[in-house]
Amino acid sequence: MHEAYMRRCLQLAEMGKGNVSPNPMVGAVLVHDGRVIGEGWHKEYGKAHAEVNCIESVAEADRHLIPESTMYVSLEPCAHHGKTPPCADRLVKERVKEVIVCNPDPFEKVGGRGMQILHDNNIITTTGILNKEGRWLNRRFFCIQENKRPYIILKWAQSANGKFAPYGNRRYQISNAYSSSIVHKWRTEEDAIIVGTNTALADDPQLTSRLWEGKNPLRIVIDRSLILPTNLKLFNRETNTWVVNDMKEAQGENLQYVKLEFDEHLLENILQRLYEAKVQSLIVEGGAKLLHTFIDKGLWDEARVITGNKVIEHGIAAPLLSNATMAFETELEEDILQVYVNSESKYPYAEGMGL
Repeated sequence: MHEAYMRRCLQLAEMGKGNVSPNPMVGAVLVHDGRVIGEGWHKEYGKAHAEVNCIESVAEADRHLIPESTMYVSLEPCAHHGKTPPCADRLVKERVKEVIVCNPDPFEKVGGRGMQILHDNNIITTTGILNKEGRWLNRRFFCIQENKRPYIILKWAQSANGKFAPYGNRRYQISNAYSSSIVHKWRTEEDAIIVGTNTALADDPQLTSRLWEGKNPLRIVIDRSLILPTNLKLFNRETNTWVVNDMKEAQGENLQYVKLEFDEHLLENILQRLYEAKVQSLIVEGGAKLLHTFIDKGLWDEARVITGNKVIEHGIAAPLLSNATMAFETELEEDILQVYVNSESKYPYAEGMGL
């Protein structure tokens, strides 16, 4: 039964996707004698955590059962004062009998302290239930804590014959309308998205989530010498945007110029700036040169490749992944989505889990 309740925790946790970063997604279930008496999840950054929402959901008639109940939670209860008080202290206050945890929290201000508080107050503790599934769900959070960089998702569409785009720097839609809406959903779930200069010029992309309800990611465009015309949609100040260049550092309303050295460490330096800004995840959307550079450096964790049914006779070859393991494949109407993970990743795909 432990796994069944923990799967419910993971389902609840996922409901916070796109709304809790830089916090992790967390779900909690309170069980008394085989009956669920409370459920909760972390709904929004800066607001109550899953454990508190779970306890608050318990009906008045069941509150006397809390000291004899077991709390299932997908991540170790926090032990520090941040935007909210420590959840471990709240569980002690409520005198919960037992706490069963999916994953320990790698955040330096927690790191086992939450479990220690519970143990010191005679609360029975267990960890490691569905550990792999929990790490996959919170792979963005674990990546930024453990690797000190955002979780990197490569994304591109390719033709049925493996072409990325036609020659000639012109916009060409490969995927179908349904796939496009799914891509916009992905944008609501990630913190940032990046494109190169040629893609900005050829496609004039907005890089927003306009086809799906939710937040827009931080837009990043690489423009070394600031040659991009300011009438491009990326400069419309609709949402926060970084322009990575080697000429100036400046910040205005929703538009920031980030000055970096354009040397062999450029990508690493971009990732460092994103880490400092607490950006947990990054979608690399194009073009082919930028995607190849991330792949060649091994700087990727996940790749989402959409293959359409169109054929491009003369065009740029789609990127080729190295050290890739297939996670799963699914249909997006007539398009095919293939999801890969880096074979050297600490966050392997857990069977049966989604994105």
